[in-house]
Amino acid sequence: MHNQYKSVNPNDDVNVKTENGPQRKKYRYVRKEGNCDVVFRHVPEEWLLFVTDIFTTLVEIRWRVMFLIFALSYILSWLFFGILFWVIALAHGDIKDETNDPCVYEVRSFTAAFLFSLETQTTIGYGFRGMSENCMIAIIIVTIQDVISCFIDTFVIGIVVAKMASARKRAQTVGFSNCAVINLRDGYLCLSWRVGDFRRHHLVEGTACAQVVRSTMHATGKVDVTYEDLVIQQRDITLVTPTTIFHRIEPSSPLFKMSLVDLRKADFELVVSFTYTDDSTGMLHQTRTSYTPAEILWGQLFQEMIRVSRRHYRVDYNLFNHTAKVLVPEVSAEEYEHKKQLRPSPRHSPRHSPRSSPRPSPRSQRQSHQENLLKPPTVTVELVGDSHLEPTVSTSQVESQHQGTLTLPHDLTSTEV
Repeated sequence: MHNQYKSVNPNDDVNVKTENGPQRKKYRYVRKEGNCDVVFRHVPEEWLLFVTDIFTTLVEIRWRVMFLIFALSYILSWLFFGILFWVIALAHGDIKDETNDPCVYEVRSFTAAFLFSLETQTTIGYGFRGMSENCMIAIIIVTIQDVISCFIDTFVIGIVVAKMASARKRAQTVGFSNCAVINLRDGYLCLSWRVGDFRRHHLVEGTACAQVVRSTMHATGKVDVTYEDLVIQQRDITLVTPTTIFHRIEPSSPLFKMSLVDLRKADFELVVSFTYTDDSTGMLHQTRTSYTPAEILWGQLFQEMIRVSRRHYRVDYNLFNHTAKVLVPEVSAEEYEHKKQLRPSPRHSPRHSPRSSPRPSPRSQRQSHQENLLKPPTVTVELVGDSHLEPTVSTSQVESQHQGTLTLPHDLTSTEV
C-alpha cells in the first residue's frame, strides 16, 4: 500500500523525459512580488496618453525621477519669471540708469531679477527687494507667479502623499507563501497556498482568486495566452490570522488529469491574487503572486502556526512558509477517484461470498453445538403432491424409526413449528 504513495520535493531529483528534449527557460508572466513581466512597445500616442494623465504618471514613476521633475519645476519657474523681470528692467531702463525710478527696487541685473523671482515665489522677502507702483506689467507678473506657485505646491504635495499611500506599499504587508502544495483534504486531492497580513489592523471584504495561465508559442511567432479560473471553496476571507486557501481538484478543474509526472512536465503558471479593503484608509488593494510547476510541492502540508494561550491567539510567522511531508498518491485526481470507486466498501461486502465470511473457530463450533443440544425438539411437516398433510412425527420417533425418516426435497417448502 505504501508503494503507491510518495512525498516529493521539487528539489529532489526526478527525471522526466520529454519528447522534444530539454525545453528552454521561460519567463514568468507575473513575478513573485506581483508585478507583470510585460514590456509594451510602439504604443500609439504613448507620450500624449502619459501627459494627459500626468497625475497617475507621476505617481507611478520612481522616486528619483519624481524628485528630479519637482526640482526642475521649481527651478524652471524661478528662472522663467526671473527672465521676465529682467526684461522689464531692461525695457524700463532700470539697468542702464541707476537714478531712474525702478519698477522693482534693487533689481539692476539678471542675478538680482532671479533672486527676486525666488523670493516672491517662496514668500521669503528679505526686505530690500520689492515692487513699486511705476510698472503695472510687473505687478501683473508677480500676481501670476504667486498663483502658479500655489498650483505647484498643491500638485507636489498631492503627488507625494499619493505616492507614499500607494496601494503597492500596503500590498507589501500582505504576503503569500513561497510555494503551493498538493495534499489530501477530506478524501480529495487539493491545491492550497497560504496568505497572511503582517499588520495588526484587520482587512475587510477580502476575496481570493486564482487562474492558470498558459502561453503557447506557434511556429509563426504568434503567442496565445489563455486563462482558466480555479474554483476556490473559501473565496471571501476576513484576514485576521494567516489563512490557507485551497482548491479542490474536481472534474471541472484544469488539474484534474494531471499526475506528479505530468505536473513536472507541465508548462503553465498559477497566478493567485487577494483583493481587499483596508479598514484604516478605506482604499481598495490587491496583492498578487505566481507559482510555477516547480514551486508546487506534491505531498506537502503547511505547518500549523496558530497557538492558543490563556489571553489571546499567538501567530508564529517563522512557520509561514514551512511545510511537512505527507503521504499522497502520485496519480492524478481522475485516476485516484476511479480507484476509490473500484475499492470495495467494508459496509457493503458480499453476504454470500465464501471469502468474505470468516471461518468459525473450534471454540465457536463447540458453543454452537452446546446451544443446539439445549434447544427443544422441532417438528417437520412435509407437503405432498395431493395437498394432504402427513401426521406429525416427533424427533424422538424419527430417531427410533429408520424407515420413516422424513426429508425435504429442495423444491418443496419446509416449515418449522
